[in-house]
Amino acid sequence: MKPRRAYQVFRVAALTFVVLSLLAPLIWMISASFKTNVDIYDTSKALVFSPTADNYFKVLQQANYVQFIVNSLWVAFAATVASLILGVPAAYSMSRFNMKKSALVVLMARVIPGVSLLVPWYYVFANLKMVGGSGVLILSHMFVSLPLVVYIMMGYFDSVPAELEEAALVDGMTHLGAFRRIMLPLSVPGIATAGILSVIFSWNNFMFALVLSDADTKTLPVAIFDFVGYASIDWGGLMAAATVVTVPIMLIALFVQKYVVSGLTAGATKG
Repeated sequence: MKPRRAYQVFRVAALTFVVLSLLAPLIWMISASFKTNVDIYDTSKALVFSPTADNYFKVLQQANYVQFIVNSLWVAFAATVASLILGVPAAYSMSRFNMKKSALVVLMARVIPGVSLLVPWYYVFANLKMVGGSGVLILSHMFVSLPLVVYIMMGYFDSVPAELEEAALVDGMTHLGAFRRIMLPLSVPGIATAGILSVIFSWNNFMFALVLSDADTKTLPVAIFDFVGYASIDWGGLMAAATVVTVPIMLIALFVQKYVVSGLTAGATKG
C-alpha cells in the first residue's frame, strides 16, 4: 500500500505542478491587464493592487480593436467555410475511390511549413494587387485549414461502413446522392471537429496576417504589436490586448473539447 500511496501523491504533485506552470503565464497576463504600467513594474503589487479597466477601454476605443475583432472573425469564418466546402467532398473522393496520390499531396501540404511560402506568396499576390485585402488572408489561412479538413474527414469517411453507401447505390442513387443523403449526415461530428480546429488555427494565426495584411485588414494577433514601440512598451495595453485575443478562443476550446475529441476518435477506427 505504501508504494501505491507514494505514487498517488507523486501523481497529484506532478499534475499540480504542470497545471500551475501552464496557468501561471495566463494568470499573470490577465492580472497585468488590470494594472497600470507603474503597478506592473512594482513587485510589491504583484498580488495586491488596485484594479483598473483603463487598459481595456484603451484597447476597445482608442486602438480600434472592434474592427480588428471583426477582421479576425470574418477571416476565420470565411476560411473555415471555404475549406469545408472544398475539403469535405475531396476527402470523400479520396477515401472512397482510393486516391492515394492525391492523399499524399494533401499530406505534403500539411507537412510544409506555411512560413516557407510567405515570400513567393507575397510576390505573387503583390503583382496581383491583392496584398492588404481580406481575400489574400482567407486564401493563406486555407493553405493550412484545407489540408487539415481533408486529413480529418478522410479518417472519418474511412470509419463509415461502405455497405451503407453500396446499399444506396443498389437502390438507384448516384455517388453524389449517396454522399449528400447518407455520408454527410453521418459525418456531422467530423465536420464539426474540422471546422472548430480550422477556426482556432485562423484566429491564432500571426505570420500570414503580419505579412499580407495592412492597417485596415490586420487581425487581432497582429494588432497586439501596436502597443510595442521603439522607445517603450505599453505593458498594460499589451496585456489587455493579449487577453482579448486569448481568453475567447480558450473558452471556445474548453466548451467544445468533448466534441473535438469525439470527432477525432470516431475517425480513428474503421468498421
